[in-house]
Amino acid sequence: MEVTNVTEYQAIAKEKLPKMVYDYYASGAEDQWTLEENRNAFSRILFRPRILIDVSKIDMTTTILGFKISMPIMVAPTAMQKMAHPEGEYATARAASSAGTIMTLSSWATSSVEEVASTGPGIRFFQLYVYKDRNVVAQLVRRAERAGFKAIALTVDTPRLGRREADIKNRFTLPPFLTLKNFEGLDLGKMDEANDSGLASYVAGQIDRTLSWKDVQWLQTITKMPILVKGVITAEDTRLAIQAGAAGIIVSNHGARQLDYVPATIMALEEVVKAAQGRVPVFLDGGVRRGTDVFKALALGAAGIFVSFSPS
Repeated sequence: MEVTNVTEYQAIAKEKLPKMVYDYYASGAEDQWTLEENRNAFSRILFRPRILIDVSKIDMTTTILGFKISMPIMVAPTAMQKMAHPEGEYATARAASSAGTIMTLSSWATSSVEEVASTGPGIRFFQLYVYKDRNVVAQLVRRAERAGFKAIALTVDTPRLGRREADIKNRFTLPPFLTLKNFEGLDLGKMDEANDSGLASYVAGQIDRTLSWKDVQWLQTITKMPILVKGVITAEDTRLAIQAGAAGIIVSNHGARQLDYVPATIMALEEVVKAAQGRVPVFLDGGVRRGTDVFKALALGAAGIFVSFSPS
């Protein structure tokens, strides 16, 4: 089948992937209202097209944190990509580099920062979860910096994992032939089976629930990489992030996988942009499926868009 629309990949994935894996990528939290709303909200934003403008020469290039890229579309972090394909994050890194844009590698990747760096040149950011053991965090951040990563995307909306009912039903766990490669040598790379979701149990045991704004400042003491705060959807938190020294804001509801019944990110974008007042760039994560979605987000003030291969 010739794919002519991004949404068609979802049907192909459902056919090819094991149910546990597909459900992990495709599902949201609880009733999945926000999962649907992330997409549906775009349909309520309409264009007022202007005409008779010379469009014979189009330049989509832009600059993100000083790095020139081919378009304002970047690759969002998606965990455990080798569950979907043996090449996993390697393929994503090569594709992003070939497209001239930025890839963001997940902390919970099935390829390490060093392995992804070895795929060749490219501008790469690193998504960070803060573990209870801060030595682990510091070590990982420094490894990413040595491997040539250019920024940290600090996820701030996951002090505990959202109630993802599909993962509970499936007793989700990482397949035995895979590990969380960034933590492999620290005995933190495996995920035990549990009575509900193995990932939820892993997060409960490892992720630091005391994470606060002071930790954004702490990260700046251990790295020269700029910190993007990922998971902001309110003006109040935007102002706090800027006060804490964030170099940018990623408007995100974690692909609707954390707290259900929060606004779609495109609906929260304008509030965050107004609160930022141009002091830092604001990016959008979530719900984008068409080029028209990108233009809507840019028109509302986004400096760029992060997209992932999960339907959220």
